[in-house]
Amino acid sequence: MARRIDDGPRPKHAQLSDVLADLATRELGPDTAIPSERELMATYDVSRATVRRAIESLVAGGLLRRIQGKGTFVAAPRVESHLHLASFSEDMRRRGLVPSTRLMLVDEERPPGDVVGSLQLGERGTAWRIDRVRLADGRPMAIEQGWYPTDLLPGLDTADLTGSLYTLFAERYGLVIDNAEQTVWGESAEGATARRLEAPVHTPLLVFRRVSSAAGRPVEHVVSRYRGDHYQVHMSLRADPRASSTDSTTRRERS
Repeated sequence: MARRIDDGPRPKHAQLSDVLADLATRELGPDTAIPSERELMATYDVSRATVRRAIESLVAGGLLRRIQGKGTFVAAPRVESHLHLASFSEDMRRRGLVPSTRLMLVDEERPPGDVVGSLQLGERGTAWRIDRVRLADGRPMAIEQGWYPTDLLPGLDTADLTGSLYTLFAERYGLVIDNAEQTVWGESAEGATARRLEAPVHTPLLVFRRVSSAAGRPVEHVVSRYRGDHYQVHMSLRADPRASSTDSTTRRERS
């Protein structure tokens, strides 16, 4: 028998949210559809607004996901990554997943200005542009566009680019990636990006821009877009004693 939704002190949408959370975690598996709004309204004798509010809270929390025109489904567990300097292939293997790659484009080009600057290419330098879709256990996880200096990596277009580029750089060119600067922001999947990731339009994305170097020489400028419904990032944060010292000095100077 369905759990009763009553007029007690706790809002009905919160009670229904608990019911749906139990259903999703205990009875339904990943990618399984939950009952329709009409079914939930009839089963629990609640309004459409109550049903929608309960579902929205679980979608926002990542337990459910909506697919336009199809319904609402239990979300598959996200792959969690700890921020560290590693290739996609290494990152996925550490989580017991099998990485693979769809290579979309390899070409020698003159990159945009920001890439020219980050890779220190000068006035005439070129770079290999490599566009790839990265998969984990056969499921599209990320799409990336990377730039790599041609003078450092001659013949890169003839190599196997479906695995770890970091391993390739080390073994073929003697370039070990040992440092990187990374920036993260959010976007939503649109157009070709959504299609290549096999994601519904407006799926949230985590976007990483990384500039990596080997022994002080920039080797990579890559922008990776990860499906936010399949991927999450864990960060351990610690106080920076230098910041405290600077703040203290500033206060003394102003006093």
